[in-house]
Amino acid sequence: MATRRALHFVFKVGNRFQTVHFFRDVLGMQVLRHEEFEEGCKAACNGPYDGKWSKTMMGFGPEDDHFVAELTYNYGIGDYKLGNDFMGITLASSQAVSNARKLEWPLKKVAEGVFETEAPGGYKFYLQDRSLPQSDPVLKVTLAVTDIHKSLNYWSSLLGMNIYEQDEEKQRALLGYADNQCKLELQGIKGAVDHAAAFGRIAFSCPQKELPDLEDLMKKENQLILTPLVSLDTPGKATVQVVILADPDGHEICFVGDEAFRELSKRDPEGSKLLDDAMAADKSDEWFATRNKPKASG
Repeated sequence: MATRRALHFVFKVGNRFQTVHFFRDVLGMQVLRHEEFEEGCKAACNGPYDGKWSKTMMGFGPEDDHFVAELTYNYGIGDYKLGNDFMGITLASSQAVSNARKLEWPLKKVAEGVFETEAPGGYKFYLQDRSLPQSDPVLKVTLAVTDIHKSLNYWSSLLGMNIYEQDEEKQRALLGYADNQCKLELQGIKGAVDHAAAFGRIAFSCPQKELPDLEDLMKKENQLILTPLVSLDTPGKATVQVVILADPDGHEICFVGDEAFRELSKRDPEGSKLLDDAMAADKSDEWFATRNKPKASG
């Protein structure tokens, strides 16, 4: 499974302007590409919505070797109810801690040199006040699970992830496809995992030829396939093939063909301008305000 890569986590954002400010000015991420769509995604990339939406990829470097954030914005939706499924992203960046302090963005110390903060919408981030010699500061994504052993069987035995750490007492495990990639942390919780409306999706790539085999394996193991193998188009860019799965707790997982994705995910030097232009042209907040109506909740 050495050819598999951790790619990104998908966030649904209600206030695009404030969210971009957090990722760009507080965390210090860059806009890698921005795309606008007139109708919903065939693989529900933007959630169960069929209207106009946008996708903004933000990270500390190119998608070829960095784990990034995918910000999906549905025009007309102002907020999303948060569940307990997403427990946070951890990154090592003294610069992000410094930026938060300068901008007076709330920070809460949770351990020596570690601070908890929130992106708009309530998504938690853990900032380690240190910089790493490797290129990507994003260390891990933490997801809640109800049965750590069942989850380990799924992510390790079926999806081929390596188990880097396992703590029975704390009901915690750390997995990944390679030492130099962002890891997936599974954290056991009491009670059910609630995805609410803000539920995200974690994405990985694999050689395109493996996608049918992956789908067949999930069918054989009676695992949930949310979207069977499908081709997704992006205007003016490469077409990619994806399979969308769900783990035992309903966490959405996207596997995309690596070859076409590398073409699709090339950094767009116009990405930041495209995003800023789209935000400037988006009059939806103004439209709702002048009619004294709240934007819809997801």
